[in-house]
Amino acid sequence: MALTKLEMEKQYILYDLIVFLNRVEPRVNLVPFLGRGFIFANLVNLNSKQKIFKLYIRGYIVMIKITLKDGSAKEYQAGITIKKIAEDISMGLAKKALVAKFNDKVVDLSTEVNEDGTLEILTFEDEGGKHALRHTAAHVMAQAVLRLFPGTKLAIGPAIADGYYYDFDSEHKFTPDDLEKIEKEMKKIVKEDLALVRESISREEAINMFKEQGEQYKVELIEDLPADAPISLYRQGDFVDLCAGPHVPSTGKVKAFKLMSLAGAYWRGSEKNKMLQRIYGTAFPKKSELEEYLTRIEEAKKRDHRKLGQELKLFTVMEEGPGFPFFYPKGMVIRNELENYWREIHRKWGYQELKTPIILNRQLWERSGHWFHYRENMYTTVIDEEDYAIKPMNCPGAILIYNSELHSYRDFPLRTSELGLVHRHELSGALHGLMRVRSFTQDDAHIFMLPSQITEEIKGVIDLFATMYGTFGFEYNVELSTKPEKAMGSDEDWDMATKALEVALKEKNMKYQVNPGDGAFYGPKIDFHLKDSIGRTWQCGTIQLDFQLPERFDMTYVGEDGQKHRPVMIHRTCYGSIERFIGILTEHYAGAFPTWFAPVQVKILPITERQLEYAKELYDELFEVGIRVEIDDRSEKIGYKIREAQLEKVPYMLVVGDKEAENKTIALRKRGEGDKGTAEFAEFKQSLLEEIRLKK
Repeated sequence: MALTKLEMEKQYILYDLIVFLNRVEPRVNLVPFLGRGFIFANLVNLNSKQKIFKLYIRGYIVMIKITLKDGSAKEYQAGITIKKIAEDISMGLAKKALVAKFNDKVVDLSTEVNEDGTLEILTFEDEGGKHALRHTAAHVMAQAVLRLFPGTKLAIGPAIADGYYYDFDSEHKFTPDDLEKIEKEMKKIVKEDLALVRESISREEAINMFKEQGEQYKVELIEDLPADAPISLYRQGDFVDLCAGPHVPSTGKVKAFKLMSLAGAYWRGSEKNKMLQRIYGTAFPKKSELEEYLTRIEEAKKRDHRKLGQELKLFTVMEEGPGFPFFYPKGMVIRNELENYWREIHRKWGYQELKTPIILNRQLWERSGHWFHYRENMYTTVIDEEDYAIKPMNCPGAILIYNSELHSYRDFPLRTSELGLVHRHELSGALHGLMRVRSFTQDDAHIFMLPSQITEEIKGVIDLFATMYGTFGFEYNVELSTKPEKAMGSDEDWDMATKALEVALKEKNMKYQVNPGDGAFYGPKIDFHLKDSIGRTWQCGTIQLDFQLPERFDMTYVGEDGQKHRPVMIHRTCYGSIERFIGILTEHYAGAFPTWFAPVQVKILPITERQLEYAKELYDELFEVGIRVEIDDRSEKIGYKIREAQLEKVPYMLVVGDKEAENKTIALRKRGEGDKGTAEFAEFKQSLLEEIRLKK
């Protein structure tokens, strides 16, 4: 077959290059030499209209254009490693570099670059850098375990928030003492500064290799990958692991680490599979950062809401109902105040409150899609020989109320809200105090609107969230979560919904990260992650835009043209779960709640029985204006009473002795500030009421 003009040109270029190279070095081995940056790759794929690579040919050497994070661009010879580019930018940056992001993909520093692209060098300050360092630490831990406990089988070992873990199948039962031994061996591996080398391997070779090693979990992972999926390994000395990477250049980068705890974990999270042993750890590039983190962890232990919930008599979980929390009277005070505030805010923002049933029939859940997409998390029952489910979400009930009457475009936006009790099945091993429960109250809201109202309504929800979170002193980060693998609806609907959320975020000038594939099965969402007083983040609020359920439930409204049209729906929740939010607040404030929702706001402490009558006068005055007040009338020394009130974290203590009773004053003590001296009771009462009113 005759060659086209373009194909002839490619042949001539290749021929000229070979001639040139033979003149320079007749004995050169062309293939590897060309692979280091001479024009060879891509000749077959070049065409005049579209070039995969822009080639800058200078004496037959391919030059590539690299655009850096600051927008500047540099030219390098093709085949250069990212590490060399980092060194060219700054030796200081190269020293801190862990991995890099090239054309939006995080890669090893040893990666050779053969095309134009954008490049960002990642350090531990970047999420990608943290992930790579901790993932490498997981490999170091696995290598240490294999050295100390031969015959152990490896499962998975990913990086996670604040650390990493590895799951092991071992006949040896790991103990806290073993963690010290493993740490010691890890230090040796770090000192050896072993290079982490990536290798690509065929599927067949990988399966055979891991079968020979008896690593059945690795074999299973490979066999479950798509047939065309690339297989890669990482080696460090005598250790090899199945891994997609990326990793830091060598084990020596893992300078500060700590093994934190042991736990059991089912293989692949299924109770049907074998229970493995999981070791958790964390890692940092500096010892000082590790020590700071460990200090924060100790502080978190002191703030543990499960511990404080018992000590302060707020809430508990009992063995008779795992995952189903009980609230004591003082806990109900907090809960009621949060609900009152929620109602106050939603009334101001134009919401109407609903209440929907807890149990609804199977047909409803099939229609909503939950029966097919969420069935494993639902509790079911049979009533009159018909299947029913306890609701895991409130939205279908709100839709039934919407569909119970006709609507006009003039009704929109229609904002409805519900404090709805929902139930979701969680594995017993995942339950954690109030943070992960099986029964909780979701502060739901559903907004029905015209397509033209989407942006303004989302912006209104963002403003409502900002007001509520600001009241509790929370800062927050925002994520935009996109279409998951299992999803209802067309790509066009999802694209439209996702763009609408993006527009609202941009118009509010909000910084956000994209969280690919983590949307709800019926629509994309914006998630709000609250930052607490010791730097931890908690996912609470969410805004979900839904084109699917209005379609599935045949929701309509009559438009200006007199015809029926389909509304758009927003699902949103601010607290997320009232139970979980109380747990977060307990840890955020370490149990020292702001006065406006403290279970006991004032404690009156008479020094002797002689002041009891005056103490009761003060009590009555405060009680009449709605202050939550108690009298400690026990026959105990005043110092003991003060310490008890401090342990209960009461905001204000009024100490009254003979002098105070005679002068009708109080000796005021404020939580965290101690003795405030003598004060006029009337002034204190007025100040306290103002503090509560303003929710300071």
